[in-house]
Amino acid sequence: MVRKIALSLVGLLGLFLIGIAVIYLLTMPSSLPQDSESEEWLQPGPFAVGFSDFILVDESRETMTNGDAPRLSNRTFPTSIWYPENGEGNYPLVIHSHGFVSERTDLAYVAELLASHGYVVAAANYPLTAGGTPGGPNADDLVNQPADVSFLIDSLLQLSGSDKPFAGELDPSRIALMGYSLGGITTTLATYHPRLRDERVAAAISIAGPSAGLVSKFYETTNVPFMMIAGTLDALIDFNYNAAVIPERVQNSVLIGIEGGTHLGFGSISEPWLRLMNHPDGLGCTAVLSNLGSDPNAAFIPLGDESDGIVLDSSIPEICATMPSEKALHPARQQMVTSVAVLSFLEFIFNEDPAEREAAYEQLSHALPTDMTEAMFSQSSEPQRLLLEEL
Repeated sequence: MVRKIALSLVGLLGLFLIGIAVIYLLTMPSSLPQDSESEEWLQPGPFAVGFSDFILVDESRETMTNGDAPRLSNRTFPTSIWYPENGEGNYPLVIHSHGFVSERTDLAYVAELLASHGYVVAAANYPLTAGGTPGGPNADDLVNQPADVSFLIDSLLQLSGSDKPFAGELDPSRIALMGYSLGGITTTLATYHPRLRDERVAAAISIAGPSAGLVSKFYETTNVPFMMIAGTLDALIDFNYNAAVIPERVQNSVLIGIEGGTHLGFGSISEPWLRLMNHPDGLGCTAVLSNLGSDPNAAFIPLGDESDGIVLDSSIPEICATMPSEKALHPARQQMVTSVAVLSFLEFIFNEDPAEREAAYEQLSHALPTDMTEAMFSQSSEPQRLLLEEL
């Protein structure tokens, strides 16, 4: 009897797994055109990818009291590094900043692709904005995160001996920042803020990052090349107010809009787990709103005022003010666009071969929107540093 029950349970489990496999196969994303340029850019590069975890501690700054969690005398960063495993080159460094109520591997698919093409990518859990933070995630700590970025840059550049998991060296002249959601504005602040920015940053990428309150004056501190990637159906960070305005506000900028893209669609967790949802951002709204205080703009107030180019306009839609009813783009397609855009943008900025830089710009501006019609490319009308002019 027991044996029959066990066999029945095994059979039911087998049917369940078969059902899951069938659903997975039936919901696969449409593939890219065969032998297209974008398909080639999605392929892993020549390097095997290594991965290491570290704990980095900044003893010079404290972590504030957070709910029932006490003040700490330092700021501690569980940190992951993706790197080329079988090379000894002079690598660009990319610091990735995670989103609110998220964590450092939220764009692991991009980090792995970059590492396979010769980049070292580091991402840390920030002390008070990551998911699982003692006392609960607290967006008010945003003002401290640009200095956290600088600490991470310092720490990575100082790795040596057995503490450095990769062969070769980091190139201090080729440092890029990348960030998702709250990490996107962390990247923007660390690149442009008149008092918080790090002058070593040579390229910056914000992925669905808030920017509505940052007017043109804010971006006048430097001409660092900037790219915004955002989805048109983002329920948390309105596309028109935060992304569509970038080419007119940032002189040396690129915008990749993704038709039908959502906020959660950028996160690694969305593929394959959220691919069956009509629109996944309801989950993100629940997580974010349950951890924000009564004033959603509170985290931005300490950053500055109009003299810094920071204007908190009450007409700007609040987080999750509306939930789009349209069917969201398949998250795998959204992540394909993101991966190709990030890699080609960084190759356009950092590749030392002029012909390769030109090919990267061609991929970003023309091949990507041709091969993936949901991708929309635009750029500032008068870029200060259009690298093609130097070729």
